[in-house]
Amino acid sequence: MANVVVIGTQWGDEGKGKVVDLLTERANYVVRFQGGNNAGHTLVVDGKQFIFHLIPSGILHPGKVCMIGNGVVLDPGVLIQEMDKLDAANIPVTPASLAISHYTHVIMPYHRALDEARESRKGSTKIGTTGRGIGPCYEDKVCRCGIRIHDLMDPGHFREKLEANLEEKNFMLKHFFGAAPLDAGSIADEYLAYGERLAPYAANISEVLQGADRDGRNILFEGAQGTHLDVDHGTYPFVTSSNTVAGNACCGSGIGPTRIHKVIGVVKAYTTRVGGGPFPCELLDETGRHIQKVGGEFGATTGRPRRCGWLDMVVVNSSIRLNGLSGLVITKLDVLTGLPTLKIATKYRCGSHELGSVPPELKALEACEPVYEELPGWEEDIGSVRRFGNLPANTRRYLKAIEDLASTPLNLVSVGPGRDETIILQNPFD
Repeated sequence: MANVVVIGTQWGDEGKGKVVDLLTERANYVVRFQGGNNAGHTLVVDGKQFIFHLIPSGILHPGKVCMIGNGVVLDPGVLIQEMDKLDAANIPVTPASLAISHYTHVIMPYHRALDEARESRKGSTKIGTTGRGIGPCYEDKVCRCGIRIHDLMDPGHFREKLEANLEEKNFMLKHFFGAAPLDAGSIADEYLAYGERLAPYAANISEVLQGADRDGRNILFEGAQGTHLDVDHGTYPFVTSSNTVAGNACCGSGIGPTRIHKVIGVVKAYTTRVGGGPFPCELLDETGRHIQKVGGEFGATTGRPRRCGWLDMVVVNSSIRLNGLSGLVITKLDVLTGLPTLKIATKYRCGSHELGSVPPELKALEACEPVYEELPGWEEDIGSVRRFGNLPANTRRYLKAIEDLASTPLNLVSVGPGRDETIILQNPFD
């Protein structure tokens, strides 16, 4: 029995969805513990592409139980769209395969309206949010006025909370942002209908997980975004609104920290980030555009192009420390095929100082210059390789450099987008 957390070590988009999908084969339960539909997982299974924003990617495996934990902020309309798309693809989503924590907070229309109005008002200083209402929903959670899944199943109580919240939200929308106010009646009708649809899926996730752990079942915890988008430990304020680090797997699902056995960090073989914020290894040249094109680096949620750069081990090593990683997964290694020379940032140079970790001050990070180690690239197609020893010598050299710089063992190496295009060195459930 093992309980394993999978997190991203960079700024998200590392390919966690494929990793979770692969590891689900050995898991009994798959739990999403933070974030909302501002994240997306793209999977390719049997040549078919699936994009998930809320449902754990383990749903593609029959007989598994997927869970949306209390740490998630849930847009019920988006969730139901995902459920209906899966049903249309002959992948039924039932209360036996999906459970939602009673305590999960709900994204309301006023959250989306406020998110969009704020970003618009900021102009050139905008953070680069997805406009999905994630941040405002987390704000209401902290302000203790949030609406949770169980509220949707109590019409009278729900209407009271909605009207109280709208009084404040409409004032802000109308008088501060100059946006149109929202109507409580139409929102109530829409969301109470969501409540009826989702009521069979609501459950006490913490109790279910306690029973699964006691029975020796394998549990896989799935994070969204990446470590350096963590609201506390990331490149603040260019971060998401939740804690993306592994420690939040416990808070966001209701399981104790002593029940976590392994934490696996997913590392893209190069670095990307979406939206604003410092990016020391960013490539604004033909190489960066080549990586973006070959890697299909466009957001699964927004379609926005991702900024691309060389692998940054300062970022990765900070993630190893913050998450207590026990193993690494390298993804999108095949994208680097054909580049004559590869670079890995091993430290930063900031004026007369050299740094081995990400500095907390935004201005300091923006002033940092990466110090690179150069390695020879490879021309050989690696997509069909399934054993580490069969990789080209320069590919193995690149992977060995990552492992040595991280002082953390490699568990898996992805050499293509398909589920089977993976080299398994050590399964974390073994």
